[in-house]
Amino acid sequence: MTRRLLTLTALAAALCFAADKPNYSGLWKINAAKSDFGPMPQGPEKFERTIDHKDPAIKITTVQSMGGNERTTTVEYTINGQEQTIKAGAGEAKVTPAWKDEKLVVLSKREVQGMEIKSSESWSLSADGKVLTVDSELSTPQGDFKLKFVLDKQ
Repeated sequence: MTRRLLTLTALAAALCFAADKPNYSGLWKINAAKSDFGPMPQGPEKFERTIDHKDPAIKITTVQSMGGNERTTTVEYTINGQEQTIKAGAGEAKVTPAWKDEKLVVLSKREVQGMEIKSSESWSLSADGKVLTVDSELSTPQGDFKLKFVLDKQ
């Protein structure tokens, strides 16, 4: 009897922990007024993310436009704390996605024209689930900088 009770208690605790993780699924559009584009004088003309999140799997399709040039990228990975190689634009990136409390944290590194670019993204969801904030720290040969993208759920 005690063994069953302990098993049920452990299962209930695991379910409660899983319920604390946000679900990022949906269509998200940039809120330029609330975002901080760091060294860029202005943000993108268009920045939309369609996210299909079935933890631990996540698929992110981003459509962005700057200077009249629009591009679409799609990445998929598993949120498990393990380094994974993903296709990113014309190349590859190494990403390590993991949960840190109620936030998704994605560490990444890639090589662009022989230079290493590192980034750390921290995703947080508002209590009502309508605002996704992605805080990024980038490390490049030209220096380090921070970005903050605030996205509204559509």
